[in-house]
Amino acid sequence: MKVLLIGSGGREHALAWKIAQSPLLTKLYAAPGNPGIAEEAELVSLDTEDHAAVVQFCKDKAIDFVVVGPEAPLVAGIADRLREAGIAVFGPSAAAAQLEGSKGFTKDVCARFNIPTGAYQRFNNAPKAKAYVREQGAPIVIKADGLAAGKGVTVAMTLDEALAAIDDCFEGAFGAAGAEVVVEAFLDGEEASFFCLSDGKSLLPLATAQDHKRVGDGDTGPNTGGMGAYSPAPVMTPEMVERTMKEIIEPTMRGMAEMGHPFQGVFFAGLMITAKGPELIEYNVRFGDPECQVLMMRLKSDLLPILHASATGTLDQVMAAWSDDPALTVVLASKGYPGAYDKATPITALPQAGDGAKVFHAGTAMKDGQLVATGGRVLNATARGQNVAEAQSAAYGLVDAVKWQNGFCRRDIGWRAIEREKA
Repeated sequence: MKVLLIGSGGREHALAWKIAQSPLLTKLYAAPGNPGIAEEAELVSLDTEDHAAVVQFCKDKAIDFVVVGPEAPLVAGIADRLREAGIAVFGPSAAAAQLEGSKGFTKDVCARFNIPTGAYQRFNNAPKAKAYVREQGAPIVIKADGLAAGKGVTVAMTLDEALAAIDDCFEGAFGAAGAEVVVEAFLDGEEASFFCLSDGKSLLPLATAQDHKRVGDGDTGPNTGGMGAYSPAPVMTPEMVERTMKEIIEPTMRGMAEMGHPFQGVFFAGLMITAKGPELIEYNVRFGDPECQVLMMRLKSDLLPILHASATGTLDQVMAAWSDDPALTVVLASKGYPGAYDKATPITALPQAGDGAKVFHAGTAMKDGQLVATGGRVLNATARGQNVAEAQSAAYGLVDAVKWQNGFCRRDIGWRAIEREKA
């Protein structure tokens, strides 16, 4: 099978690494890729925003299957163009990708199909949003409606923080994503991520994870795209997984089909496990980053036929087997992230991958023969262990072998699970 992978981050490096292990693979291309992905695939300089050019490349190279990593191309409709050209693609249509592209759309789906989530209101101007917030009080959650690279959500613990977040959205801090704002009730509990494949009519539950959004140790500082993750999430007991499938994922799949937007791809449900049970915080329509890295480290099955089954309506014919050993990933980011940071800083050494240990590239590039950091989140030190503490120790062992002066990381990834292991 000839495969084209679209994307250039740590998630895509993890997908490329796993797809490259498939006996079904004959050739893997990646656009635009990164230096880590280049070890697994042939990089092609293709403008992935030019959907006609992507389709033409697939025809020229007789590509059998396209795997779309990030959300932006999906929301922009790349999967629709490929399907119209008769090319199998992993990822939802633009209409179905609204589950991530518009937080208000998702909230309306939840209301229509009785999916448990926080109470909410949608606003297109600041005065009305502020009046509602003053009425409700804090804590409260303010979300830019559109795609904001994981940074458009403020969990406001005070009224002033909430009002400032509304101003940020309407004054253009998130560009077009902030033209509408969703204000929702604060949910109290423990967050978890749940991943489940869909082909529009069948579901294949994958695995659970827990990520660390805040930039600083002890979950302090601003939200980021994610500073580390581990899988599985202990809070997602078998009972909680069963309830999540029955109360959240299944009604979403049926509802999307009923609305004329059958969902093919991965449901990435951000959940809050409250006293009442699982409640949906938000949906993403692609694998998480950095959650994908720990999922791929735990997946024992061949990834390629599983993704292909999701794309071709044959998900009921495949299974996914998982290592019982937990996996943990630590994000190394550029100093200053999630604010301003220096670019093109040299990375002079990376540790060799071992069994169950790998450093995935996220924001890297080659410049004059030197590996450099180009992004905010740059490397993902990922390892498996017999328990979370062991996986954490192995991942930080990789971190300490990286030679990059401009890098920093959190030193407490996995702390909740390790507390549980000690108890």
